[in-house]
Formats: sequence, C-alpha cells, structure tokens
Amino acid sequence: MIVGICGSPRKGATEHVLQEALNRLGTMGFETELFSVRNKKIGFCIHCDHCLKHKECIIKDDMNTVYRLLKDAEGIIFATPVYNGGVSAQTKAVMDRCRALFASDPNVLKHKIGMTITVGGDRSGGQELASQQIHTFYILNGVIPVSGGFFGANLGANFWSKDTIEDVKEDTEGFRSLKKTVKKFAEALNKIEREEYN
Repeated sequence: MIVGICGSPRKGATEHVLQEALNRLGTMGFETELFSVRNKKIGFCIHCDHCLKHKECIIKDDMNTVYRLLKDAEGIIFATPVYNGGVSAQTKAVMDRCRALFASDPNVLKHKIGMTITVGGDRSGGQELASQQIHTFYILNGVIPVSGGFFGANLGANFWSKDTIEDVKEDTEGFRSLKKTVKKFAEALNKIEREEYN
C-alpha cells in the first residue's frame, strides 16, 4: 500500500496534486490511501519521553491513524504546501510525532520508499527547501527517498499554485515533475518488491 499524507490544513492545491499522484499509481496497480491533516486533531510533540518508556505516544489523537498507515505502507508520499520557505506546521507535527512510532519499533519505516510533493504560492517559494526537510525525515528513519531525476524534478514534484487550485491545474512544469517522480517512485517500489520475493 502507498500512503499519501497531505499536510495542508485546507482543501486545495496540495490535496489535489497528491490525489493526482495516487490516481496515477492506482492505474499502475498500487493500492493507495490518502490521509489529510485537514479537520484532524494532531497535537505537537512535547518531547516528554513517555513514548521511550511506554512505546506509545501520551497524546491520543488522529496520529493513531497515521501510525497504522505508516506501519502498513510500502511507499510514503508527503505532500506539503510551502510555509515560510519550508513545510507546513501540520506536516512538521506529523513528522515530529512519529517519534513515538520509532520508539515502539526503530525499524518500522526501514527500506520503505518515499517521495515528496511541494506546492508553493511562488514559482521559487521554497519548494526545494521543503522537499529537503521531508527527505531529511526519510533519511533519518530508514526510508529510501526518490526524486524524479535531473531536469525539473531533482528532489521530487514541485508545483506553483499562485495560491489557487485553478492555477495549480495549469502548472504544466509541475505536472511534468510529478509524472517523472511518480515513475521513479513506482520503479523503486517494484524493485524492492521483486527483491523481497527472490
């Protein structure tokens, strides 16, 4: 299963392009599920160390759904709007709260495949910096990050929304980067799957 996590607190461009990525992967035969932070209760990590002692988070909220999805996932897509040149606070909260997941099993995400989607209101509004934040999360936790490769998708899929869903739909360069990244992501997933069965 591929889980797509949308880090936007509103229904708009980020959720739209993430759903487009999941739709493309669905046509390739992958099972997909989208989790949106919109209208969800996700508290901030307070670094209380409860999870280190008890192997679970002290905060009981919608992160329990995220934990289950990430455990079951073969591939992970984080999609975030760009806030102040980086990921949204909601995206960061999800990543930080995964501390409890790793406390219960340090290898829970090891060798899963990860990709990024970033959506900025400006063409160069911090999309690559946001992608790097997500890639750092992946690398720290054993996820294998993939991009779409050189010439337009160096770190993943990057979009220019001009702050509207209508404009993101017209971003041909963004969708070209999405197509390239989804292709590489699927190739990596298929390679890992083949090696597991050989």
